[in-house]
Amino acid sequence: MALEQLSDVVQRCQALPEDCYTPEDHEIFMNAMRTCIMEGNSAQVLSIVLDEKNLDIVRCMGWNLLPPLVQILLQKEDQNLPHCLAIFNHLLETCRPKELLIGLLEQLEQDDPDVIAESLHLLLNPLQKVLLCLGSRKASFLGMALSSVLDQVTKLPLPQTKEQEEDDVFFLCRCLTDLMAFFRPFVQEARQNINNSKVLNESTKMTGDGPEKPFVDEEDELRAELLKFCMKALSHLLLEIQLRDPDDLTVSPLRNFASEILSSLAAIGEPLQSLVCRPLLRRKEVSGFLEEEVRYPEESLASLAHLVFVHHLAAEIFPAVFSPMYSLRCNMEHISILLSRMEESRIQKGLELYEKSLVRVEDNDLSAELLQIKTFLTVPQSLVKVMTLCQRQDLRAKGLKVFQLSIDKFDTEAKYNFFHFMLRASSHSGVEGYIIRNVKNQIHMSLEPGHANSWFHGIQLLPLLRKILSLPDGPETDLLHYLDRIMESLNLLRYLIIRDKVTENETGIWTELYKIEDTFMKPLRVGLNMSRAHYEKELSNTTQNKKSRVKEDSEISVSVCDGKLPNMTPESQMEALRSALHTFDMMESVLVRIEELIMVKDNM
Repeated sequence: MALEQLSDVVQRCQALPEDCYTPEDHEIFMNAMRTCIMEGNSAQVLSIVLDEKNLDIVRCMGWNLLPPLVQILLQKEDQNLPHCLAIFNHLLETCRPKELLIGLLEQLEQDDPDVIAESLHLLLNPLQKVLLCLGSRKASFLGMALSSVLDQVTKLPLPQTKEQEEDDVFFLCRCLTDLMAFFRPFVQEARQNINNSKVLNESTKMTGDGPEKPFVDEEDELRAELLKFCMKALSHLLLEIQLRDPDDLTVSPLRNFASEILSSLAAIGEPLQSLVCRPLLRRKEVSGFLEEEVRYPEESLASLAHLVFVHHLAAEIFPAVFSPMYSLRCNMEHISILLSRMEESRIQKGLELYEKSLVRVEDNDLSAELLQIKTFLTVPQSLVKVMTLCQRQDLRAKGLKVFQLSIDKFDTEAKYNFFHFMLRASSHSGVEGYIIRNVKNQIHMSLEPGHANSWFHGIQLLPLLRKILSLPDGPETDLLHYLDRIMESLNLLRYLIIRDKVTENETGIWTELYKIEDTFMKPLRVGLNMSRAHYEKELSNTTQNKKSRVKEDSEISVSVCDGKLPNMTPESQMEALRSALHTFDMMESVLVRIEELIMVKDNM
């Protein structure tokens, strides 16, 4: 039946010009052809398609056969495969390129990762041939195709281990290899256009025939579409992938794809050094088809910087003349973008980029003037969030390591100002305690013979000490919440009293001590007494309740410091209360020791 319908519509259309085909003719031809192919009559369909008398019909309506053909070609084992492949190839040679392009892109839209990989492998080469047939009109269609292909690639799972990449278990490596082969000719064309334009411009300058015009619209549009693709590949794909070092994996299609993207950018007239350093360049109008934010997305530039400075890709085309300081300044904006995101892949890359940028800088080499640049303050704040909120322990540990590394690179004035800022901006006791420990280390260094400096020695130090040696809320401060900060403050005060002699008073601690007693030690003593009394009462109540009527496996709720501890068994509740009382004892023991040391020094 389908063959009869197909024969009738073909005979009728052979006698008509192309523009006289009716919608009914299109529908009958499409349905009959598809049915014949799906029913196994592909040999008859091939003979009709190859018949010279049907050339106009096939050119006009043949692209509608792509869905059943692709379905069979993807199955690979169908007995009609040779006939279907011949039909497919003939359609590529005969049908109108724009219609073929639409049809091929429709067949790329898949959801199953296995089907996605096979579809890309089958269709990318035909898609490339169709685009090349469009000549100078292809730029916008190329952009559409590249976007669709990349959207499909990003649906594939990423290899998480070396073995998964080597075995290409998710077919991502094969797809990226196919994708490189797909867009390479268009990059080469754009490069050739640039070279031709340069030659033309030089010739124009020499002859004086007219004004310099570097690019015609078509060439500029092709470059714009390739640039959009490269930027999207950097942010939507490469920012998610963890590349492996060559020592770990000698042959890596993922690393090869990243290198190809970077070399393609350079080839189309986008020097990598200019892209990396864009945050330092004064914004100006850029000619072309794209607005600057679309042309150079922040995450894409950050991904590019990570590939260049962490993985050292495109080293042969990236200048090595940038100083470590300049590289750090260029990368701070990229680091800030990466660390401000929630995704762990971006956080990891931000930490890696910051570490690589810092290690090349000498210790104590970053001046206080840099703290006037916004990112030199926002990046440490993002690091604090990583250290305290990130779910992955390795990233928290890495964040702390990089945080300390950044402190080590500041000179003494910058360290002093940075500590002031972090104590004011931080709301985390552990971070504040870590800063205070760094302050103690700097003071210790300044007290060593020959290492005195004006920032951690003498009168300049006192404002920082006043900030450290205080309780945030006076006697009502939540001592458990601020445990790390209070203990480090006590340790610093004890160190100063032991290390700094009354007669020398190098740190100014002895002239400031009466204020410290009023703002820190006495309120802390009152707070300890209040907290201990409260927790001892709660412990007594819990013990009495357990003895009188609470069963072993029941749960109770206890109020502490205007809040409720989580429901837990009486034993667990009593253990938590005893732990709190032990903490108060620990604080008080250090406080008592400080008071004894002060008394001894006063009597000397």
